[in-house]
Amino acid sequence: MSVDEDVPAPTFCEGATALPVRGVRGGRAFAREDWLADEVPVALEYNGISHAVMLATPLDLEDFALGFSLSEGILASPHELYAMEEERSDLGITLHLEVASGAFARLKERRRSLTGRTGCGLCGTESLDQVCRNLPTRAAAAAAPWRREAIARAMGQFADLQTLQQATGAVHAAAWCNAAGEVEWLREDVGRHNALDKLVGALATNEVDTAGGFIAVTSRASFEMVQKTAMAGVSLLAAVSAPTSLAVATAERAGITLVGFARGQDLSVYCHADRLALEADAEGAVHAR
Repeated sequence: MSVDEDVPAPTFCEGATALPVRGVRGGRAFAREDWLADEVPVALEYNGISHAVMLATPLDLEDFALGFSLSEGILASPHELYAMEEERSDLGITLHLEVASGAFARLKERRRSLTGRTGCGLCGTESLDQVCRNLPTRAAAAAAPWRREAIARAMGQFADLQTLQQATGAVHAAAWCNAAGEVEWLREDVGRHNALDKLVGALATNEVDTAGGFIAVTSRASFEMVQKTAMAGVSLLAAVSAPTSLAVATAERAGITLVGFARGQDLSVYCHADRLALEADAEGAVHAR
């Protein structure tokens, strides 16, 4: 079998590493370099206290640190994050966050409540009462009716906007889209939760009025994704894959319209479907309310 070495790797891809690969495609052997998405341990440290370690793509780390801190309820607002310093080593990356005394007190109280408890698997630390915490529902009350074609338009933009996914085929994306379905903010990561945290951080940093749009993700909709959506003040989450039963229950409680299997013009609505226009005429056109 002949070996095809004529397919070059891109000259540069931020967030990825070029490594040699051999294989067979279309009946022809190949040997070349491929771009592989970077995945490194990222530790979050608050006022000198280590809190969590994630495996993440080392891009948009300031967005990640802020978004994680907000979506986990460590910070009550972006203004409680005073500074962030990034430290790289052979073991990974440590993000040193300087936070307000109120935020640090909340974090210490959470850590005290964990003493002697068995973690439930969320970041290896959470207890059950912390997992099922109260979520804001203010976004749902003011939510305008959403349109099915807006969700389809948003999902259709991912392929062109996911530059890291194009190069590696290994990352998820989370996007904030306006009411018309135009993607205005997008972040990528090897982890779906990390991508959403990065998005939440970017929205907070840029003071985006999040209630005026929705979040779309290239993954399943776990209950953590719903929680982060609620903490971001967004009232609709659209996922390309399925939700879990706990995600549906959480979305119902938080007043979030939860959409799964959003592919082309197809979608499934699991709760608060009254906020999404689904009606179509004989030609398939969707009528907005």
